Amino acid sequence: ISVIGIITVLLGATLALAQQDIKRGLAYSTMSQLGYMMLALGMGSYRSALFHLITHAYSKALLFLGSGSIIHSMETIVGYSPAKSQNMGLMGGLRKHVPITKITFLLGTLSLCGIPPLACFWSKDEILNDSWLYSPIFAIIAWATAGLTAFYMFRIYLLTFEGHLNVHFQNYRGKHKTPFYSLSLWGKNGIKKNSCLLPMNNNESTYFFSKTKYPIDKNERKMTRPFMTIAHFEHKAVFAYPYESDNTMLFPIFVLGLFTLFVGAIGIPFNQEGVNLDILSKWLAPSINLLHPKSNNSMDWNEFLKDAVLSVSIAYFGIFIASFLYKPIYSSLKNLEFINSFVKKGPKRILWDKILNGIYDWSYNRAYIDAFYTRFFVGGIRGLAEFTHFFDRRVIDGMTN
Repeated sequence: ISVIGIITVLLGATLALAQQDIKRGLAYSTMSQLGYMMLALGMGSYRSALFHLITHAYSKALLFLGSGSIIHSMETIVGYSPAKSQNMGLMGGLRKHVPITKITFLLGTLSLCGIPPLACFWSKDEILNDSWLYSPIFAIIAWATAGLTAFYMFRIYLLTFEGHLNVHFQNYRGKHKTPFYSLSLWGKNGIKKNSCLLPMNNNESTYFFSKTKYPIDKNERKMTRPFMTIAHFEHKAVFAYPYESDNTMLFPIFVLGLFTLFVGAIGIPFNQEGVNLDILSKWLAPSINLLHPKSNNSMDWNEFLKDAVLSVSIAYFGIFIASFLYKPIYSSLKNLEFINSFVKKGPKRILWDKILNGIYDWSYNRAYIDAFYTRFFVGGIRGLAEFTHFFDRRVIDGMTN
């Protein structure tokens, strides 16, 4: 069980790295976090597994409802088109248009990254600490994946809320007149070069906004919100802009945000003068923790703080890398130029670029699992069906008729 759990932890995290669809990125994140729960169960740390199930449920529900609010706001511009309304390459700058969704989404993101005192910090930290007692190899993978989690979650946050609204840089006819749509460490429409980020060409940096209105899908919902007019060299271009969801959508998001703030308290042991306030341990009193068979649910706070500093440092490192690469679009270009000034072309640079492209291919193609199923299972079954059809019509019917 622990082997399946640790594989799921790493696989889900790597698949989330290059996704452009916001809901798909959150789905692979859920897969990775379920792997942490399975890892804890396999190690015999049942309390930690259930604790993480509870805290992750509130945080991830908050993120999914937040993504729904984001998609709802994007439909104002692109219409009902999941390929566009869920594409983070067309988002950016939404913090100015959906501030409440932005705050709650950031809350869920920080919780999933393992930043104290939010919910997932307490449960994930227990699993990470218990992994050292079970297997150092599993522990290294689990802790490294915690850094990946912080990276891809802040990648989602920054691509969605920071910078500029990239949909206004996209030509819906399919011709990319500007590179903003694919500006990402790993993106679906980016041209594969030896550079992780796409620089602007000289002939593409003249105009920041297209001069024509974009043809939206025919099944676009009726827009009743006001528009934003941008003057551009004596020519006016009219754009719709996103808007915050109504109270019907925001109320459950607000409630989940409160739980994300405080639900971690149910698993924090506060044992003083014989009074046990660890609610979660009382619920699990009949169960046995195989990693801590003689534990009285008390906590060594010095040991806890030492382990917490390491886990939080790894999370902040992942956040820093994501911020360095994705925040905001022009800063990212400057950061890329800064990196390139130190890294010269050579065998090591070429090898590094190949590694990045390999990670992108692995992540965006979903570990080639779909391709494997299509080739070996679907293709094999279709081949067998065609052979059976041929044998029945040509051989059996041919012999009898």
